Amino acid sequence: MSNRPKKHLDRRDFMAASIATAGASAALAVAAETARAQGAATTSANPASGTTYTGDVIQGKKVVSALDVNDLEPGQKHFLYFQGVQIPTGQHWYVSVTVAKGAKPGKRVVLTSGVHGDEMSSIHTVQTVMNQLDPAQMSGTVMAVTDVARPAIESMQRRWPNQGRGIDLIDMNREWPGNEDGLTAPSRHAGLLFNRLLRPNADAAIDFHTGTTGFEVTAFNVGEMDVPEVKAMMDIYPVGQIFDNPTYPGVLHNAFLDVGIPSFTPEIGGARILDLEMISLFVEGTMNVLKHHGIVAGPMGRTGKDVTVFIGNSAFPILATQGGLVEHLVKLNDKVEAGQKVAIQRNSFGEVVAEYTSSVAGEVTGLRSDAMSEPGNPLVFILFNKATPDGGETYPE
Repeated sequence: MSNRPKKHLDRRDFMAASIATAGASAALAVAAETARAQGAATTSANPASGTTYTGDVIQGKKVVSALDVNDLEPGQKHFLYFQGVQIPTGQHWYVSVTVAKGAKPGKRVVLTSGVHGDEMSSIHTVQTVMNQLDPAQMSGTVMAVTDVARPAIESMQRRWPNQGRGIDLIDMNREWPGNEDGLTAPSRHAGLLFNRLLRPNADAAIDFHTGTTGFEVTAFNVGEMDVPEVKAMMDIYPVGQIFDNPTYPGVLHNAFLDVGIPSFTPEIGGARILDLEMISLFVEGTMNVLKHHGIVAGPMGRTGKDVTVFIGNSAFPILATQGGLVEHLVKLNDKVEAGQKVAIQRNSFGEVVAEYTSSVAGEVTGLRSDAMSEPGNPLVFILFNKATPDGGETYPE
């Protein structure tokens, strides 16, 4: 187990800052959190070993309920489905698993995407990396799971539509490491994936995301720079910002870290689109990580040394105080000073009803892309450095 300090952000502060995007009911969230606290230690302490085939075949691909990549034939790519949680009819949600098993032994890297269902650029990034790999020339294994939250992806929405007590929308990136006997389907799904698929096959892991629907972010990585192997991986991405912060409890990369597996989260632009220019930066950086671990050969591509990287430990949210049309006065990656005006808002008559300024100096890391906003919506996030982070920061995940 990792001995890193527990310095996660307070989820309550984020919820206050994002009241327009709140999803799951408070009562069910509290119950699920209690169940995880009681059960996660037991289930995650004994990850499944060995590969279990269910006997099912979907579109020519075998289905597994547990996977050990050591059981797979080396020098090949393997395409499988993993059997996740049951749906109300008693069938299952299946997630796509691609394994590039090198001809020679080596490190194992896990790449995940689709934890949020509206994040298309993250999925495309992982697919592009996997398509570039030649297992016959590799040492080690790369496993990709591209559609973690299947029911959310089916409707291209951020949260899992849970059917337990009427419709709830549950953020699966607050559920990890999950609980196979949890009170909600997303918690059980997370427990199955983490215990039987992800953790047993990872020496390092990268969980890819984008901004949420209605909010665009720049190219940045999120992780803890005081974890040496995490820092080493984030430093070799040619992207302009690093958010040096542990973020929220229950996110997937923290679940990996808590069991001693180095992990972090890339954030790749806006939701529901393919940002091909930004994707190429993260493909290049991820290939650098695979070279860093000796899985693939060849010279490094561009790294953080080739771009001007801004590193901040906090993200300051500027929230709408009125309803109306939002006009941004800054762009992503712009440097801002304390007191600088960053946005204005107009009502239906075109009158200016609010002006928004930054109270910190830093760089713009996120902007609301939906032009209309109601009170409480985040409009701008400023990445900056706080002398003493107090555990109350938020970020535009």
